[in-house]
Amino acid sequence: MLDDFFTRALLAGIGLALTAGPLGCLVVWRRMAYFGDTMAHSALLGVALSLFFQINLLLSVFCVAVIVSLLLLFLQKRQALSADSLLGILSHSTLALGLVMVAFMSWVRIDLIGFLFGDILAVTVQDVLLIWGGGAVVLAGLAFFWRALIASTVSHELAEAEGLNPDRARLFFMLLMALVIAIAMKIVGILLITALLIIPAATARRFSASPEVMAVSASLIGAMAVMGGLTGSLYADTPSGPSIVVAALALFVVSLLPSVRRIRAAGSTVPGDRS
Repeated sequence: MLDDFFTRALLAGIGLALTAGPLGCLVVWRRMAYFGDTMAHSALLGVALSLFFQINLLLSVFCVAVIVSLLLLFLQKRQALSADSLLGILSHSTLALGLVMVAFMSWVRIDLIGFLFGDILAVTVQDVLLIWGGGAVVLAGLAFFWRALIASTVSHELAEAEGLNPDRARLFFMLLMALVIAIAMKIVGILLITALLIIPAATARRFSASPEVMAVSASLIGAMAVMGGLTGSLYADTPSGPSIVVAALALFVVSLLPSVRRIRAAGSTVPGDRS
């Protein structure tokens, strides 16, 4: 029988994978992978502020991610720099600020490696409940805004013409991203969050014929990666978070095989698909 810590790790990882799948699809469709990196890197600044002001870690990381998202929207509207330049500045600046703040707090002992790469084997029952509860909120929000998010991904003008308010949907999408990153930080770490968002979604895209199929497939592929990565970590004594990402990468490599590619139905309606 599995040890309690392994069972908790499985439940936490699967809960996160089910949540990250549809959200990761939107990241892939909108070509916002670097945005995911930026928000993930900002999490370390949230950790530093949490320690400095002695406030709740999850709340601090969420608030910093939201501020970074709003700042990005504001700077994009000012059109001072291109989007990728702004993301590069915000990503590395927030990461560096977090590291500098941690270095100045000599009275605090911090497991920096744990925050960067996560420790899914150390999750508690409360963490599992938080992940599944927060995941339910994220998935409910995605379901509510799904049509607006898909329409604005295909065409911003078309979404406006249909009265779907794509700007509000984009802001809500960023808030959901901030929430998932805050929840996921303890499990896979700051540096691996984006990989768990993108790799299962990119894998699912290889054989999905519709956005909904791709979203469900990405969740299932992420869950498979969690189970495979944790099992491999248990028997090979490798780091759990990176092992999950390696398992996700292995599934992506398998999806590149021509025989797997042919499973996909013709006439795909996946946004941005040119195949």
